[in-house]
Amino acid sequence: MTTFKDKLCWITGASSGIGRELALQLSREGAHLVLASNDAEGLEKVRQECLQNTSICHSLVFDLANPDEVQQSASFALEKFGTPYLLINNGGISQRSLIVETSVELHRKIMEIDFFSYVIITKTVLPSMLKAGEGFIAATSSISGKFGFPLRSAYASAKHAIQGFFETLRIETLPYNISVTIAYPGRINTNISFHALTSDGKPYRKLDPGQAEGISAEKCARIYLKAIKKRKPEVLIGGKELLTVHIKRFFPSLFFKIVTKINPT
Repeated sequence: MTTFKDKLCWITGASSGIGRELALQLSREGAHLVLASNDAEGLEKVRQECLQNTSICHSLVFDLANPDEVQQSASFALEKFGTPYLLINNGGISQRSLIVETSVELHRKIMEIDFFSYVIITKTVLPSMLKAGEGFIAATSSISGKFGFPLRSAYASAKHAIQGFFETLRIETLPYNISVTIAYPGRINTNISFHALTSDGKPYRKLDPGQAEGISAEKCARIYLKAIKKRKPEVLIGGKELLTVHIKRFFPSLFFKIVTKINPT
């Protein structure tokens, strides 16, 4: 059985939601942690919680929207703390705006946060992971990475890009004993919709009803980590909304009829 006890694990987006639960569960396993977020206060709370279970837990505060800052922070962490045995690219932001209302600049910002930050961090640690000849890399996508959805054009685009990049990475790193897992959460009860960006770039500040009825972040993280340990290429996490993924695959015409009737908020 794979264990992360005494192994170095990096997690972005660790100050709340799924990232927080991943950090807590890994800390209970005795993992050595490097946690990252742009929320310094929230991140410190999680770090203190994790230190109740494990002896090593570092934190890094940086903005995933700033590629230079992401590169510098990833390079610093690699030099300071060493090569991660497990890297979980989890930080991100959602969206609530129509394409016609959304500027190219906002599309770029969401792509920087939700996709390019993953690429930068992964490429920074990859050479040393290849040299070590072992490890795990994970990326948090969304069921929006499986199909387009109203008010999520930039978000869905970034999540689709995650699939292309990390599926390719999995194939290329298999000879080096590195496992790559992509997680596709559906409706998870987190604050992601509250922080989602609207057309003017401001937070949505609402909890979507569907989000509120979703499974807990704790359960999501448990399923996620189990999939990583089993070296699964991908894992769908959620409730009945996951049926949409299978309907899209096998009955695309039916999918497009259904998706127009779903409340996107």
